Amino acid sequence: MKLGVCYYPEQWPEDLWADDARRMAELGITWVRIAEFAWSRIEPEPGRFDWAWLDRAVETLAAAGLKIIMCTPTATPPKWLVDKHPDMLAVDAEGRPRGFGSRRHYCFSSQAYRAECARITEAVAGRYGRHPAVGAWQTDNEFGCHDTTISYSPNAARAFRIWLAQRYQSVDALNRAWGAVFWSQEYRDFDEVQPPNLTVTEANPSHRLDYNRFASNEVASFNRLQVDIIRRLSPGRDVTHNFMGFYTEFDHFAVGRDLDLATWDSYPLGFLEQFWFPDDEKLRYLRQGHPDISAFHHDLYRGVGRGRWGVMEQQPGPVNWARYNPAPLPGAVRSWTWEAFAHGAELVSYFRWRQAPFAQEQMHAGLNRPDNVLDQGGHEAAAVAREVEALGQLAACAQARVALIFSYEADWQFGIQPHARGFRWLQLAFEFYSALRQLGLDVDIVPPDADFTGYALVVAPSLPILDPATVAALTASGAVVLFGPRTGSRTRDGHIPPNLPPGPLQARMPLRVARVESLRPGAEPAIALDGQNVSGRLWREIVETDLAALATFVDGGPAWMAQSGWHYLATWPDADLLGAVMRRIVMEAGLPTTALHADVRLRRRDGLQFAFNFAAEPRPTPAPLGAAYVLGGPELAAAGVAAWRVGS
Repeated sequence: MKLGVCYYPEQWPEDLWADDARRMAELGITWVRIAEFAWSRIEPEPGRFDWAWLDRAVETLAAAGLKIIMCTPTATPPKWLVDKHPDMLAVDAEGRPRGFGSRRHYCFSSQAYRAECARITEAVAGRYGRHPAVGAWQTDNEFGCHDTTISYSPNAARAFRIWLAQRYQSVDALNRAWGAVFWSQEYRDFDEVQPPNLTVTEANPSHRLDYNRFASNEVASFNRLQVDIIRRLSPGRDVTHNFMGFYTEFDHFAVGRDLDLATWDSYPLGFLEQFWFPDDEKLRYLRQGHPDISAFHHDLYRGVGRGRWGVMEQQPGPVNWARYNPAPLPGAVRSWTWEAFAHGAELVSYFRWRQAPFAQEQMHAGLNRPDNVLDQGGHEAAAVAREVEALGQLAACAQARVALIFSYEADWQFGIQPHARGFRWLQLAFEFYSALRQLGLDVDIVPPDADFTGYALVVAPSLPILDPATVAALTASGAVVLFGPRTGSRTRDGHIPPNLPPGPLQARMPLRVARVESLRPGAEPAIALDGQNVSGRLWREIVETDLAALATFVDGGPAWMAQSGWHYLATWPDADLLGAVMRRIVMEAGLPTTALHADVRLRRRDGLQFAFNFAAEPRPTPAPLGAAYVLGGPELAAAGVAAWRVGS
């Protein structure tokens, strides 16, 4: 449980560096991330490196006892590089090149840019790879930020054709897989295939799905290029990448396999404002954050990092990039930090040391104000440092008893064919996760090809492309299992299964989805459950089955079916139905639950039970009488945290 900070020595007068480093160490910071945006200062002209300033920065930080996370600067290629390789620019879906003047203005498929990235990574890792103060590395910065995963450039088109040829071996196989006979889309050669943009109307969905797969693969191979160089030149150091929140355009599990640990950039208030949450929730959690946004990503990236993860950028105050940017409630930054540690974080690093008085992020708070006075976030970081020192280090999180299956491919499939406005796979997954957390449960988030051994309950919000191996692994686990709507609704090629959905799931649950419909708000399907009326949202499946229904559509047909511990939902459940389903399957799995206030969440780590209050008012701490508190007490302050010792 270490604290870190993001620092940009190239952006500040050198006479501030030593004092900054001293104050960081005094605050309790031990790790400092540097250089992810510094390419133009490292290499001001082609082939001419200026190491002197960065050497001095490294030595200054090291002299204060700080450890350095060195970054590859490839998220911000300098102007001279763009002028040298103008075809390195990404192209958006409308055919427009991404211009110079901000960041992430490159295409993952540009071989010229990859060569330049290998060259700068070799240079930076060769110079600092064995420096005793450099203890870890970060590749690039926020892959895909600003919707830059998918490019439609000529470079991407060429790389896509190569990828297709390797995948299908023959163009006839591609035509069959895509159903290209439809609308005379058949190809005679892989060279005829273009990216699926600028079509008159909807592009072939199988074509689009393969383009998502290809683009994701490009991110993974781009990252691997840098990781391999760093491992060769800087042995024994951890390598990470800082992923983002609510971002699904590439498979993070695939990228994570090449890393030692996953990190992500946590902005609870910005994410609440920018995503699908209703206005009443945005107002209710305005300054504290939603109870499940950060935890959802903590658990996701613990899975991506195979147990090792951290926060590379923690929001310390108002941000600059959301529609509205409120300041956190006093205590929120401290609580967010402890929440990350409770979920197993090895590091929480704040963005940034000092608020910049210039350029695009001058409205983004840091631990210090622009006048170098410690801001509220800085005081709360110092408080956490003191508390961690008093508490001591904690062991890693144990495997939870509940797993949620997270599929990037499922999100792509639903994005291509939502069939209902607002049908977002990611939102469905988040709501399933939130319903579990409201019962006081710890949750692991795992990929579809995970080993499910040891889980009592596994929840799959939806797996439209369901691998029979996943069904077999779930069967072998003996867990209670829940599948959400549209599971098994597509083959690997994106077709409706010959035996109808849920495809491979029929081997375990005898049911067939004969028809689906999507329904606008106001036409929600009414559902009868235990003598009460609840409802679905957006989606309804007409299911043929002899299975007994646990809930039925009021006008006929099963909405929730079960057999031998496996459950299937034929609709997107509203909160009441989802809550009832979760309570039933949790009880069936033999798991204990905790009655929680709607704004309070729990997380256990190493014999401690943590509680977090996301209300703007105090709440009772859900601890037993006589609890041995190590943080807080019987009353949780607004945006507060408490922790007490529990048995094994």
